[in-house]
Amino acid sequence: MIKRLPNYLTILRILLVPIFVALFYWGGEARTCAATAVFAIAAITDWADGYLARRYQGVSPFGTFLDPVADKIMVVTALILIASSQEMPPVLAGILISVIVGREITVSALREWMAELGERKKVAVSWLGKAKATTQMLAILFLVYREALWGVSARIIGIGLLVIAAIMTLWSMLGYLQAAWPSLMASGADLDKDG
Repeated sequence: MIKRLPNYLTILRILLVPIFVALFYWGGEARTCAATAVFAIAAITDWADGYLARRYQGVSPFGTFLDPVADKIMVVTALILIASSQEMPPVLAGILISVIVGREITVSALREWMAELGERKKVAVSWLGKAKATTQMLAILFLVYREALWGVSARIIGIGLLVIAAIMTLWSMLGYLQAAWPSLMASGADLDKDG
């Protein structure tokens, strides 16, 4: 049972998405607290499912596939909602969200390609990728919450953290591309020879 728990947590994270969306648009202070709490639960399950899978040897092909998908669905949904609600200046939101989503697409495609080459380990999640994910989750929490904390606008804290996350996003993407570059160039050369 405990070996399956990581998969259940991943599925829970996906099921929380429509609840998060509904609460986000509910309105008022209750919306702020409830939507923030749901996103926080999703963020905790993201950490917990990975920890439990490693701790109790519960890593499975299903979980390996679904975990990053669940993460991206929740994060991208939250970023779209934040942009649509004008929690941030539209131009800034457009730039930051395009960078973050564009990186996710690029790195996902890169990992898929490297897996085909049998070299997926070269683009395994790095410490910088984990730090980026944590910063991004915190930024979203502050942007969803919106209320003042310790006399400081949560919105301003969230925007600042999202800028940092976007910079880390580009930095980590460049690291993955650098690690994969020799394999990508060799594969291109091989394909040219075959053609």
